[in-house]
Amino acid sequence: MLRSVLPLLLAATLAVPAGAQTLDRIKAEGEIRLGYRQDAAPLSFVDEAGLPAGYTVAVCSSLAQALGRALEMEEIEVRFVPVGTNDRFAKIVNGEIDLLCGASTVTMSRREFVDFSIPVFVDGTAVMLPSGAPTTFASLNGKKIGVRSATTTQEALANTLTGTGTDAEVVVYDTHEAGLAAMKAGEISAYFADQSILLFLNKGDSDFMVMDRLLTMEQQGLAMLRGDTEFRYMVDGALSGMYSAGIMQGIFRETMPGIEPGEALRWLYRLAPLLP
Repeated sequence: MLRSVLPLLLAATLAVPAGAQTLDRIKAEGEIRLGYRQDAAPLSFVDEAGLPAGYTVAVCSSLAQALGRALEMEEIEVRFVPVGTNDRFAKIVNGEIDLLCGASTVTMSRREFVDFSIPVFVDGTAVMLPSGAPTTFASLNGKKIGVRSATTTQEALANTLTGTGTDAEVVVYDTHEAGLAAMKAGEISAYFADQSILLFLNKGDSDFMVMDRLLTMEQQGLAMLRGDTEFRYMVDGALSGMYSAGIMQGIFRETMPGIEPGEALRWLYRLAPLLP
């Protein structure tokens, strides 16, 4: 259902540029390589069948077919390549993947060595607390709090603790599941992560609550090789068409059932489509 209108959109919005290094390779080899996180649900993860799943994985799957049609390829093979938080951008730079379809916040420091598409998601740092717990940073003084390593959330949390004068011990975890387990075991008093990740982890567990208030507002995009203007142009054109046709909104509903898009994401749906 989500892909049925893409051929018409692409015919109107996309043209095949010349001299595009990534596009030339995709067309010559007949495949596009998509990097995905295995541990960033609900945006990018491995499902029970061991297959790539999540919001940005679905976005990239639709996008890949759109690119194949724009390149006038009879068929395009989509190859998913697992990446981690420590090597995801390196795999772009060294050519192992064409697009990073994880949960990547667009930052200036990252744009020193990769480019990003127009935003595909808006999220922000939030906190999970035991139900009924105080919701002020002052209440975390002297307590242990958790965060995932090698994420923008870790940096945002450090800045917030400094700015609020909160003296809490930060415990760093390798996975969000480990952080959730620590919460359930009472080893930490709060866990910080992207709000979408916390909502997915919590899944309505009445023992915990995810705060509506965001500490940061972060745009997330699909990372790609820096300086490949033609590839980025085609990716952005396809994504813009997907926004205009309501395909991005449909992917959200299908991959995050029961979760309502926040105000920032609703505004993104209005603002993201680019004029032809």
